[in-house]
Amino acid sequence: MFKFLFERDTWQEVFDSLSKNKLRSILTMVGVWWGILLLIALLGSARGLENSFNRLFGSFATNSVFIWGQSTSKPFKGFQEGKRVRLSLTDAKKIEENIEGIEFVIPRNQNQALVVRRELSGTFGINGDYPLLDKVQKVNLMHGRFINQNDIDNNKKVAVISESIYKQVFEKDEEAIGELIQINGMNFMVIGLFEDSNINMGPRTEIHIPFTTFQQIYNQGDQIGWMMITGKPEYDIRQIEEDSKLMLKNLNKIHPKDKRAFGSFNLGNEFAKMTGFLTGMQFLTWFVGIATLIAGVFAIGNILLITVKERTKEIGVRRALGATPFEIKRQIVVEAVSLTLIAGFFGIISGGWILIALDSAFGQGDDATIVNASVSIAVVFVAVVILVILGTLIGLIPAFKATSIKPIEALREE
Repeated sequence: MFKFLFERDTWQEVFDSLSKNKLRSILTMVGVWWGILLLIALLGSARGLENSFNRLFGSFATNSVFIWGQSTSKPFKGFQEGKRVRLSLTDAKKIEENIEGIEFVIPRNQNQALVVRRELSGTFGINGDYPLLDKVQKVNLMHGRFINQNDIDNNKKVAVISESIYKQVFEKDEEAIGELIQINGMNFMVIGLFEDSNINMGPRTEIHIPFTTFQQIYNQGDQIGWMMITGKPEYDIRQIEEDSKLMLKNLNKIHPKDKRAFGSFNLGNEFAKMTGFLTGMQFLTWFVGIATLIAGVFAIGNILLITVKERTKEIGVRRALGATPFEIKRQIVVEAVSLTLIAGFFGIISGGWILIALDSAFGQGDDATIVNASVSIAVVFVAVVILVILGTLIGLIPAFKATSIKPIEALREE
């Protein structure tokens, strides 16, 4: 059935037809070329944005919410408006035990600390943390380890420091693991070194020490700065946030309708918005790209109608020599598909060049906004299939037009 595709005469005729008016053929293909270029470039850019977003938030358990205490806006049960609200370890434990759908509750504390080593010093943000933090907010360790349960149980004076601290208080290429640094006048042993993060939830963290050690040296008792709540994948983190805040209001004797008492940042909600935006962007890209393709393919159909009219006598001769209507239609459809595929091929190459340029301009370094902008082979394959289908369908219009002319009338055409 497809034997004719491998015949030299078929492609010689296609070449002759397209080369008779080179400028017209090129201009005809511009619409298809532009449609494929848009499709590849926009889909690749959307993928690059998604990769960038995933790189920023990939270390976080995205189904999470951060809650901290502020001040009340309504008087309640003898307490005046403006009461300072402080969260506690007891609050965190009650939330974990009583709110449905919670996977982890991680209390955290933060302060500023003067770090000194020999004659070098600097002031940095210090956090009291549990080992569980590394599961829900991955700490990208360069060397050493993170805090473990033994450090918590024994209130050990150990610290995991950031790359920026290392550069400020250590000499270049100096070994940091096992060395002592002074934090607010107390000696701490460095057990880990982590990469500086591009994104930080809350105040910037540059030192992690055991939570119990932090409580002891800063005399925090039962109080905590904020808590990170991670929900199970099948539960709605927005509902968990509402339930948690309501319980915290009950525990701290705060009016149920007080909206100022607790601040929060719902990472799961923000993540859902961003993924929804990326999905919508991909849908819009497919819509715009295919719509542009269709417009370009219609231009090819129009030009082929003109070509068919110009070749009326030729078609009449072929019909008189025994060519069947199917053979005439087949040849014109092959010409239409050839035009769309050639234009599509150049569109794919052009789109690839644009993605390479985007990656070179915006995809390098830690602050890259478009990371590895690319499209999969599957997308290219789908684009080619669409081109073949559209080219075939649009080629049928001039094909039927060509075979509707009677041979004797075609031969009389001047």
